[in-house]
Amino acid sequence: MGSQPNILLLGDYSNCHRTLATGLRALGCTVTIASDGSRWMNTHRDIDLSRADGKLGGAGLLLRSSIGDLSRQMRGYDIVAIHDLNFLALRPVWLRPLFRKLKKNNGSLFLSAMSTDIAYLDMVTPPQSPLRYSEWFVGDTPSRHHIANADKWKQWHSKQLVSYQREALDALDGAVSVLYEYHLAMMRALGEDRCAYGGIPVDTQLFSQVSLPENPEKVKFFLGRDHTRKLMKGSDLLETAARAVVEEMPHAAELKIVENLPFDSFVGELRNAHVVLDQIYSYTPATTALMAMSLGIPTVSGGEPEYYDFIGEKENRPIFNAPLQLPDLTDTLRSIVLNKTEIARRGAASREFVLKHNSAEVVAKRFLDFWLSKL
Repeated sequence: MGSQPNILLLGDYSNCHRTLATGLRALGCTVTIASDGSRWMNTHRDIDLSRADGKLGGAGLLLRSSIGDLSRQMRGYDIVAIHDLNFLALRPVWLRPLFRKLKKNNGSLFLSAMSTDIAYLDMVTPPQSPLRYSEWFVGDTPSRHHIANADKWKQWHSKQLVSYQREALDALDGAVSVLYEYHLAMMRALGEDRCAYGGIPVDTQLFSQVSLPENPEKVKFFLGRDHTRKLMKGSDLLETAARAVVEEMPHAAELKIVENLPFDSFVGELRNAHVVLDQIYSYTPATTALMAMSLGIPTVSGGEPEYYDFIGEKENRPIFNAPLQLPDLTDTLRSIVLNKTEIARRGAASREFVLKHNSAEVVAKRFLDFWLSKL
């Protein structure tokens, strides 16, 4: 290994690994990104991992990754970080040998914990969960998402998948988590020595601050979402609450909703918002919220005291924490409109928050410091 490691970031969600690469390259690392472009987002990658539809698509991806071009392209790195234990769109029976091969053919293998896996599901399951709520449970009660997707819960707990994922967790050199919730899961699964918190990286140069009006005539609420994850994120309730406020005060508020836009188009829409509606079942702001905050646009998202305490932020807590119940959520949005002269101030505070905690280089250094400590 040279002065800085040669890194493969394998897989991506919501441009997270792509942005992490920006920070790592600024620190002098050589980085290759292999992903499917986060599906419909079509984010940048150096190696395309897209799978064609149907069984033939799976067979093609398996051949490429086992004996074809991907097999050659996924070897010889000092560090490999996978975005998910299910790092390719293949069944566990095929992922298991590919995971072993990935570990054998590279220096170190880490997880960038940014998605659902068995460690996370174990952590959110009552009664031992440290969380009051998640997308799967509210208290000890299955959530609306859980009830509507009971088959998915069963699939996540299939014997074959659980067996593979537990083996993979045991074999990892470590994990760096992008959210507080995922960090809690990794701490339980791997122990304190094998995990660290990194955060979600944001390219604060790309997402440079916009100018919000000091006293907007109409508050522009913006809701951008994946239409398949409305219950999971609670965006259906955010829509209902926002529509109620707009109907009550049509002269003072409006709502725009977009679904499943490519990444570049989505960013363009985001820049025109005054307040971004993100999600309700999270303790923390995720990618959409943090991009908006970097633009200087306040967000309605996860902003629980536990999260702020975890990252050591005592003073600047700019997120409108999203209540779980519809009446309280509606009250929150109504209050934003009634106090609209505070939007620009809170937006500026949001930008400062991201610069301090989530800029690409800040997050990349956390990842890199942990990886190097395990080499």
